[in-house]
Amino acid sequence: MMNATGAVTGVSVSHSTATVDDVARAGAADQRAEVAELIEKPYVTEAFALHTCNRTEAYVVTDDASVGRAAFETFAPHVDDESVHYMDHEESLAHLMRVAGGLESLVLGEDQILGQVRTAYEDARGEGGIGPMLEDAVTKAIHVGERVRTETEINEGIVSLGSAAATVAMRELDTDAPTALVIGAGEMGTTAVKALADRGVDDIVVANRTMPHAEHLASEVDADATAVPLQGADAVAERADLVVSTTASDSPIIGVEPFETEGETVVVDLAQPRDVDPRVADIERVTVYDLDTLTSVTEQTRRQRRAAAEEAEEIIDAEFDRLVNQYKRKRADEVIAAMYESADRVKSQEVSTAVSKLETEADADLSAEEREVVESMADALVSKLLAPPTKSLREAAGEDDWTTINTALQLFDPEFDGETYPPMPPEGIDPEEFVDGLPDGISPEELPDEFPDEITESVLSDD
Repeated sequence: MMNATGAVTGVSVSHSTATVDDVARAGAADQRAEVAELIEKPYVTEAFALHTCNRTEAYVVTDDASVGRAAFETFAPHVDDESVHYMDHEESLAHLMRVAGGLESLVLGEDQILGQVRTAYEDARGEGGIGPMLEDAVTKAIHVGERVRTETEINEGIVSLGSAAATVAMRELDTDAPTALVIGAGEMGTTAVKALADRGVDDIVVANRTMPHAEHLASEVDADATAVPLQGADAVAERADLVVSTTASDSPIIGVEPFETEGETVVVDLAQPRDVDPRVADIERVTVYDLDTLTSVTEQTRRQRRAAAEEAEEIIDAEFDRLVNQYKRKRADEVIAAMYESADRVKSQEVSTAVSKLETEADADLSAEEREVVESMADALVSKLLAPPTKSLREAAGEDDWTTINTALQLFDPEFDGETYPPMPPEGIDPEEFVDGLPDGISPEELPDEFPDEITESVLSDD
C-alpha cells in the first residue's frame, strides 16, 4: 500500500479460538488503554480496539502491511499462539464487518455487539486513534451492522436458553409484578437475569454458591435485584412466582416442599441433571419447563437465523467491495492530485512567460479578455493531455498496479522521496514477517536494489 494511505492489520482473541480467561488476558486493561498503547508506537498511525466478554481485538494502520503485525508483539504474551488470530488488510476489514453484523458472536445475530462497536469507535476517537483509514473501516462496519439487522431477520426470535427461559416464563405468569428466583450466576444464569430485567421484572433474587458472583450479577441489571447464598434458595422459592435454575449440581437443589403451599409458580429448569425435583411437575399449581422444551424453542430460531445469516453474508460482500474500491479511488486520487498540481505549476509558469513576451512585443499590457484567452488555452491543453493518464491511474489503482503508480509519483510529485513500493523494511523488523506482509504478486524485479539479500532470496524462493 502507498504510504499516504496505509494498511490495516488486525489481531483477535475470541470465543471461537480461546477460553474466557484467554480473552480476558489478551490486550491492555481496556479498549481505551489498548488504543493509547498502540498509537504510541512510532510506526502506527491509527488504532482501534474492541473488548467484550467474548473477544479482545485490535486494529492498527501502518505505512505498509509488513510492519503491522509488529505492533502486536505484546498483545497477548500469556495466550497460546493457537488462540491468537492475525489478520491482513482485507481480512481485517471483512472481519470487522462480520463482527458488527453479529456473524462472529457466540449467539448468532445478537444485538449487543453493534452497540459495543459504536462505543469502541468513540473510545478510539477519544484517544486519537481514528484517522482516515479506520474512520472509513469502522463506520462502514457499523453501517453493515445496521443494514443486517434492518434488512434480515438475524436478530429475531430466541437463541440463548437463558433468554428463552425468560420469554417462556413471562408468557405463563399471571401477575404484573412477579418475584423471580434465578439459581446460578454462570453464563445461562446471567443471560436469564438480564433477560428478565429487560422484560420488566423488578424483583429478582440471584442464588449462587459463590456470593460475590451473585452480588456482582445483581448489581449489573436495572432492577431491584438481590443476592442470597445457595442454601437460601428454598426460602426464596416459597414466595417466588418464577424459578429459573441453571447450576451444574449433581443432585437436585430444590425439593418439593417450597412449592406445596405457595400459589401459581412457573419453574424453568435448565440444569443437566435437573436442579428441581422432578416430582414438582406433579403439583397442579406449578408449570415446569425443562431443557428439552426450551432447546426445541431455541433451535427453531437458530434455523431461522442461519438462513438470515446467508443474506447478511451477501450484504457484507457488497459493502466490502464498496469499501475496498473506495480505498483504491482515494489512492488514485492522491496520485492524480499530485499530477495535476505539478501540471498546474508548469502551466502557471508558462502562461506568465507567454504573457510577458506578448506584452513586450506589443509594448502594451494585455487586456483582461486577452489574458483569459491565454489561460483558457493553457487549461484546455492540461486537461486534454492529462485525461488519458488520469484514466490509466484509476485503472492502475483498481488493479493494484503499483509500478504505474510509482512511476507517476516519480514524474509528477515534487515531494516524492524516490522510495519505491514495496518500501524498505523498518529497522528491527524480521525479514520473514516483512515478506509475509507483502501483497500477492510482488515479483523480485519490483524489489529495490538496496533490499537486504535475505529478503530478496526469500521472495525468490517463494516464487
